[in-house]
Amino acid sequence: MKRLTIFIAAILVALPAAAQRRTADLPKFEGLADTPQMGWNSWNCFMTEINEDLIKATADAMVELGLVDAGYIYLNLDDGWHGDRDELGFITCDPVKFPSGIKALADYVHSKGMKLGIYSDAGDFTCAGYSGSRGHEYQDAITYASWGIDYLKYDWCATQNANPKGSYILMRNALAKAGRPILFSMCEWGSNKPWEWAADVGHSWRTTGDIGPAFLPVPITYNEQGRPNWRPQSIIDIINQNEPLRKYAGPGHWNDPDMLEVGNNITVNGIYYEMTDSEDRAHFTMWCMMAAPLILGNDLTKITPEALATITNKEMIAIDQDPLGVQGLRLINEETLQYWFKPLANGEWAFCVMNTGEEPANIALDWSKLEVDDQEVSGRKTSFDTINYTSKNIWNPKEKPFTTLVKGKGKQRGQMVTNVVNVTVPVHDVVAYRLTPVK
Repeated sequence: MKRLTIFIAAILVALPAAAQRRTADLPKFEGLADTPQMGWNSWNCFMTEINEDLIKATADAMVELGLVDAGYIYLNLDDGWHGDRDELGFITCDPVKFPSGIKALADYVHSKGMKLGIYSDAGDFTCAGYSGSRGHEYQDAITYASWGIDYLKYDWCATQNANPKGSYILMRNALAKAGRPILFSMCEWGSNKPWEWAADVGHSWRTTGDIGPAFLPVPITYNEQGRPNWRPQSIIDIINQNEPLRKYAGPGHWNDPDMLEVGNNITVNGIYYEMTDSEDRAHFTMWCMMAAPLILGNDLTKITPEALATITNKEMIAIDQDPLGVQGLRLINEETLQYWFKPLANGEWAFCVMNTGEEPANIALDWSKLEVDDQEVSGRKTSFDTINYTSKNIWNPKEKPFTTLVKGKGKQRGQMVTNVVNVTVPVHDVVAYRLTPVK
């Protein structure tokens, strides 16, 4: 009897430890973001002023403007769609804004060849004060799956005393358990360095604060109480924060420097923000060079021809969507000029120069001084001394191609030397090329 008592006691002691070793650690859905996701989100232009008619009109515009054919397949509701939770705790949509319900809206979006995204928050409330998902993670995941949702942007407001890694893993597990493949876009602004731990949790993670349609950094202003007013992160601010994180990005897990501001404008604290067409072009180019998710944020029913041409440039989109999946590197950052390279599949490279100055920049591209050795991330080298590349100007396709090597110049006959190319980079603009090895 004594031995039996000891044996039972040992089992009772071991059970809690065994239970702790068992976890519901479910994987995220694979194959949803082998290249950075592309789509549209309601926040940058409309904030919480969204409704069923607006979303349907945007879906129609995405088809008619050729955006779906260009790869923009996600149409995402941001904050402000929420209604109350029912008596069992399940979330509902606002019956005035969305009288037909989210399931009917998803059916409409799917009929257009697109996917519908939705928004929630890991805290008690969303950033706009609606019901968050804390304590309702599995309920919300089941609800989204039943509605036909394809994408979840998951924010980080009202998360006092919450563990970020645990909170995002919890929602990842809930989505997996619900069974419908849903792309998981984490939005905690880089506050907890998600790039260090989230590769198997989400498909992308924000690396910065909120973007605005401002190319250069925005000066600090103060309210009547002497406190700093909110100001948007500029394009240059965000590039500087996102660029050092390139080694963490790759197929299925991307650094997200926030949504695109091409063609958008806002007024905040009495200050009007809007970018020029050249700044829009530079902004879009840099997001593609950084292998960023391309999520539009403007009013597509009022888009200008210039903004449309920027966001539908097939050559630039192909650089963002390149299957090698490597985020670009900034080789040179001096005064007002930045030189960027991005390794591409099949031995190709994307190359661009951005001018942040107030005067056009006339520069000579000496390839012997632009050698890239990217062994740490891509294992690639440009090898301009031995590989001859031919160029394709992405924003000016009519430009005559150049090659990076010239044969027969120099002291010895048949010697190969780099071909110095003179280019002009306009104010707050870029020149961008696709470099293809000559076979």
